[in-house]
Amino acid sequence: MTETARPFSAARPSRCFEDLVVGEVRRSAARTVSEADILAFAREWDPQWFHSDAELARGSVFGEVVASGIHVLALWRQMDHEINSDIDFVCGVGWDEVRMRKAVRAGDSIHVTSEIVELRPSASRSDRGTAITRYAVVNQRGEEAVSFTSINLVYTRSGRQRDAASASASA
Repeated sequence: MTETARPFSAARPSRCFEDLVVGEVRRSAARTVSEADILAFAREWDPQWFHSDAELARGSVFGEVVASGIHVLALWRQMDHEINSDIDFVCGVGWDEVRMRKAVRAGDSIHVTSEIVELRPSASRSDRGTAITRYAVVNQRGEEAVSFTSINLVYTRSGRQRDAASASASA
């Protein structure tokens, strides 16, 4: 199943661990990365010369400014919220196999894909399970710019109910 982007919602996510399915694939809308975006991000967060100075970057191995990996991951985070904001995450606990495969350049149009590759009920806590998801940031040529596996805790239905009851009792 492939699902495309949904608008952001501040409501509590509706899907619990039991609603997730191994093999579920989602894809975000495309987003074009501009040189201005790359320069602005780099100058504030990752000021390496080949990210932050267009003139100097022409002499780099890339031949032009490229988005920093941190920038691409920040864009991933935004696009992931488009496609997976309906999942009731407890929290993320790690990333494995993070790979920066292709530089993201000015004018590239990127999108995010997610695929649930494993679901494990918690052995110690009935209020959550672990969802293992493979993510990729993909450019307009179908090349993966960044890929990784994300490990996330997701509320079960009973955990969600317990969490809501606890919040009500303390209010």
